[in-house]
Amino acid sequence: MRIMLISDRHLRPIEEMWGVLPAVARAGLTDLMIREKDLPGGPLLALAREAVTLARPLGVRVIVNDRVDVALASGADGVHLGVAALPVAAAKKMAGGTLRIGASTHSLEDLLAAQRAGADEATFGPVFPTASKAAYGPPAGVAALRDAAREAAIPVLALGGVTLQRAADLRGSGIAGVAAIGAILLAPDPAAAVAALARALAGGDGTRPR
Repeated sequence: MRIMLISDRHLRPIEEMWGVLPAVARAGLTDLMIREKDLPGGPLLALAREAVTLARPLGVRVIVNDRVDVALASGADGVHLGVAALPVAAAKKMAGGTLRIGASTHSLEDLLAAQRAGADEATFGPVFPTASKAAYGPPAGVAALRDAAREAAIPVLALGGVTLQRAADLRGSGIAGVAAIGAILLAPDPAAAVAALARALAGGDGTRPR
């Protein structure tokens, strides 16, 4: 079960994130998305390169949000396309098969369209209520997520309002994993939070750190 951490240096400084990265990798983190939408190209590229240098030796994939050029230049493993980014087909052509292409989707129709366009994976949400995704309307809910994961032929990651308490509701939904920001970055012990998420998704007690 994949666990993707989405960066937000306004919630936790990048230096602190680098400091906990080895521990969260050991706890079960599989992917790190660099999503700093307010950074211009140069600083974003430097950050993505640093992520590749630090995360890849730990077995953590690095994904750049929206910027195909930065993902290519940094040597990242993939790019994740938001609703305002390049279309999937254009990004795939630009990447030339060197990047894994992910897409943000908010409905089954979005998900199937991304799949037809050639996306390798997708996030689906918001699944639960969350202020950060309020612009995308009311939460889709677990039932819609389950239907989307069943219909899709590509991996689907649950996104939006995923907390340790809610993760257990996602068991058996057919998802490939979850993507989270605050549940990890705002936790007093990010590694314990990742381990608890992994256990909750697998059917264990997600509330008690190891």
